[in-house]
Amino acid sequence: MGAPLWLRRLGWLVLIWLASVAALGVAAWVLRIIMQGVGFRS
Repeated sequence: MGAPLWLRRLGWLVLIWLASVAALGVAAWVLRIIMQGVGFRS
């Protein structure tokens, strides 16, 4: 048998959280590139 159910659920929670943080980081990076492209400087 594998890991206990609560441990698997916690693992999925951490995995989904990490994916969402990474997606937000990519979105912020893309917006920054677009804003620099149209003339905004940070």
